[in-house]
Amino acid sequence: MKILTTQLTGLFQRIAQSEEDAIEETARLLAQASVGEGKIYFACFDELQSVELNALHGSEPFTNLAKWTPETVITDVDRVCIFTKNSQNEQALTLAKKLSEDFIPFAAVASEKADEENPLSDLAYTYISMKVKGGILPHPTKLGERVVIPHLMAALFIYEAIKLSYDEMIDDGDELL
Repeated sequence: MKILTTQLTGLFQRIAQSEEDAIEETARLLAQASVGEGKIYFACFDELQSVELNALHGSEPFTNLAKWTPETVITDVDRVCIFTKNSQNEQALTLAKKLSEDFIPFAAVASEKADEENPLSDLAYTYISMKVKGGILPHPTKLGERVVIPHLMAALFIYEAIKLSYDEMIDDGDELL
């Protein structure tokens, strides 16, 4: 338990230290939809769909968030945040390419760092790395194998950080554009 707590604390600290600006930029991007007539969508893939469920149905829902499906018609006044554990996810990349072609600014959250080998970070207006490279705990019976791959925990931490900044912007009426 102690090792798990230490490893997760370290992960959250790495995200907070290196992704703070990207989190703030993402909150500002999403808040643009709330200033106008737009909606905010979280396009979440695989187990990260839990982020959208929490944002829609949690005790403190994300303001102006609408449920996203692949059939959702997104316009230029809307904003999207893609959550995917892998920046090579075909569904996430298809959506990112469509949004980019339609000149709709969007954010993306994925495990990998932003670089020239990451097509999702190249397409996104803002990009946040979850800093998850694999398992964080050694398996007690297998040599060298690591377990507990914290994609969802990292994504929920990033979501909460975005929400804090977003709520502050919306409540304070900051200049969002």
